[in-house]
Amino acid sequence: MDDGRQAKWWSRPATGRPGRDEPESRGGGEGDAPSVRPDSPAPTGGAAPADGPAPLVGQEPQEPAPSRPAGPPLHEPDVYSTPPYGGPGPWAPAPPVQRPTPAHGTPVPPQAVPPQAVPLPPQPSPVTPQATSVPSSSSQWLQYDPWGAPGQPLTQVGPPAGTEPGSRKNRRGGAFAGMLLLALVASGIGGGVGAYVERTGGLTTVELPQASHDNGDRAPESVAGIAASALPSVVTLHVSGTAESGTGTGFVLDARGHILTNNHVVAPAGSSGDITVTFSSGETAAAELVGKDSGYDLAVVRVKGVSGLKPLPLGNSDNVRVGDPVVAIGAPFDLSNTVTSGIISAKQRPITAGGEKGDGSDISYVDALQTDAPINPGNSGGPLVDTQAHVIGINSAIRAADSGKGTERGGQSGSIGLGFAIPINQGKRVAEELINTGKATHPVIGVTLDMKFTGDGAKVGEKGPEDGPAVTKGGPAAKAGIRSGDVITEVQGQRVHSGEELIVKIRAHRPGDRLELRLTRGGEERSVTLTLGSASGT
Repeated sequence: MDDGRQAKWWSRPATGRPGRDEPESRGGGEGDAPSVRPDSPAPTGGAAPADGPAPLVGQEPQEPAPSRPAGPPLHEPDVYSTPPYGGPGPWAPAPPVQRPTPAHGTPVPPQAVPPQAVPLPPQPSPVTPQATSVPSSSSQWLQYDPWGAPGQPLTQVGPPAGTEPGSRKNRRGGAFAGMLLLALVASGIGGGVGAYVERTGGLTTVELPQASHDNGDRAPESVAGIAASALPSVVTLHVSGTAESGTGTGFVLDARGHILTNNHVVAPAGSSGDITVTFSSGETAAAELVGKDSGYDLAVVRVKGVSGLKPLPLGNSDNVRVGDPVVAIGAPFDLSNTVTSGIISAKQRPITAGGEKGDGSDISYVDALQTDAPINPGNSGGPLVDTQAHVIGINSAIRAADSGKGTERGGQSGSIGLGFAIPINQGKRVAEELINTGKATHPVIGVTLDMKFTGDGAKVGEKGPEDGPAVTKGGPAAKAGIRSGDVITEVQGQRVHSGEELIVKIRAHRPGDRLELRLTRGGEERSVTLTLGSASGT
């Protein structure tokens, strides 16, 4: 009894209760009484044997315990028959009061009196058990030692074996640990499945959402709308000659098969090379040269046996304003049907290109439209169109970042956003002349310029070709009173800074146009008016 409560002893078993024949055992040690053997015959009829148990070693013999007189029960009956009050009878047997047996090696004084159990006060009970006396010589109770026996007592106080709070806590803790382990495993499996579903989109075949198919229509003024309208009229030219070959772009002028492009695109073919035209649909056709002009860097070729050609409508370059959106179409580096977009960056930008021959016969002078639409080698000869898909220029040159030598026509440098196009007004006139006569005319004023002059303006030279006069006799300049050594500074109110710029400004007009020039002579400024003459191009 180590639960801290005072021990309570129950009443002895009544006589005439058979069945208590199992032997009781206790731990053996020095001074312990011998226990009843398992094979000893049990007393019958509830009577104890005549001979009592032998006294313990070192102790005086004890007298048999007197029987308890019959009387009212100590406890109320248990209607639920729960131990220790339950069956087989209304009262559970209680062991007799014994002197405590000391532990091994502990001396006990002979005069020590064993403690007596305090009897419980009598309790009234409606049930009156049969009063019987317990034999005082019963060896079953005299041999019971509650302190020395290692076995279980006859009566167990507290909950039944296996139902202690500690055992319940152990079972509860084991169940909790199992549930926790199951939750961890389930969460791990669920996390793995969730990660797989997140990566793959599910356990089945992945099908991503997509917009439905449209009819492909775009606004006519959008880049897509402009490209759809202009691309069928744009072609790619492949030119090959005896020494070189090249690729460029052109566009259809009329239903007869005339195509406008740059002179430097068809130049590699020479007089006996091959020119092949590839349409946007992929069809190809052979072309022949109609006419070319190196001064304007324009040429016209013609395809035969091709029907259904769609001419590209021409616009008016005089209506163009800086900032207007434009679209460039061509075949940069032989990538056909390439579309780029940008704006008009500047107008009347004087540029010169060519000059590879060294004699100046292949130099072109253009009062160009400047654009930031990307233009690369292969775009040459292609159209620069406005928002109505009308041609306003012919892409001809770019400013290369790696050369630093001005504008290039046939180099392989990439675009840096500085592209130049021949105004379509000039291209239209030249194309008409090339188709009609095979040659183009140039407007002239009849002077030879000093191209080495480093001052501001265009200076009239001292001598002309083959040591002739610098001012052509009877020419437009001679009729207007211009002399050798005069410096022309303005044309139609536009400032002129060099001889190249004067040529560009003059060629931007037609033969027969009247121009007002401003010049300086001996420190004095003068204004003259002249009518442009005409010269045959090359």
